[in-house]
Parts: sequence; C-alpha cells; structure tokens
Amino acid sequence: MTAPSPAPTAHRTLITGGARSGKSVVAEHLLSGVPQVACLLPGPIPNAEADPEWAARIAIHQARRPAHWLTVETSDLATGIAEARGAVLIDCLGTWVTAVMDELQGWDAPESQWRNAFDARLAGFIRQWTLAAGPLVAVTNEVGMGLVPDYKSGRLFRDLLGTVNQAVAAASDDVLLVVAGRTLRL
Repeated sequence: MTAPSPAPTAHRTLITGGARSGKSVVAEHLLSGVPQVACLLPGPIPNAEADPEWAARIAIHQARRPAHWLTVETSDLATGIAEARGAVLIDCLGTWVTAVMDELQGWDAPESQWRNAFDARLAGFIRQWTLAAGPLVAVTNEVGMGLVPDYKSGRLFRDLLGTVNQAVAAASDDVLLVVAGRTLRL
C-alpha cells in the first residue's frame, strides 16, 4: 500500500483520518529519510493468543517500519518524547486515550475522579510536543463525523479524543487529513 504524502517540511505534524485510511503509511513516509526515529506506541502490547487480530495488525505496522527505528511501548507520551533522540512517531492518540482512561479507571467513574489527572497527562504531553527538537509526527483517528455512540464509554472516548486532537492540532505546524489513502493538508 502506498499513500501519497507531502514532503516533510513541518516540525510537528498531526495526521488524522478514519480507520484504515492510510494514516500510518503517510506518517512513516514523512519520517522515512530520518536516521533516528522513536516510535511511541501507547496501545495494548500485542498478544497473539489473547487477541490475534490486534497482534496481526501491529505486525503489519512493524514490518513496514525500518529495522533501525526504536519501538517504545508506553502511555507516558511526555516522557517518551523527552527521552527520544531524533524524530518521534506516535501511533496513535486514540490508543493513548484508551490507555490513559484504563490507567485512571475512568470509564465508569464520575468525571470528578479522573478529569484532573487526564488533563494533566494531556498538558504534559502537549508541553513536550511543543518543546521537543523533533521532527514529531502523531497519528490519530478522526472522531465525531458519524453517529453518536450508543454507549457512555463510546461517547466519552469520542469526546476525549476530539479534545486531544484539537489540542495537538493547535500545537502543530501542520495537520493532515488522510482519506482513502489520499492526503489533504488542513
């Protein structure tokens, strides 16, 4: 799969789009000529026995990336960016929101029990996103363009990721929307 993408001119780039739109391919292409890249992966660690579909999905991403890229599985994006040498690829912010909410046990808890901690994690990430030498590329899912989710957790995820996407976009030099493998600069 190839996805046309713009030349890597921006210091901080957010790439958004729907599921299976080609976002990760575009992100990897933007950093393809960079000698040192840290891939921050905040999603669940792949386990072929517990979730073979997730493990297969991650294996496809890993096989596409150059072998010399460093893989860091962490939900602490602020520290991951601060400790990275060279470029940073975050893939993806949707799995980060899920990981943070899991850590905070916030899915079923009242907002008053988790909101300050979530906002602090987001603020720390944005602070490092703006301070890092870069280049930095973050992949995220575009949410809120479809139906309102039936379940509270789905609505909460959509709302939180929408907030995260807005914050990262505001702190980015470039924002790209990927639709059907095509890249649009926003």
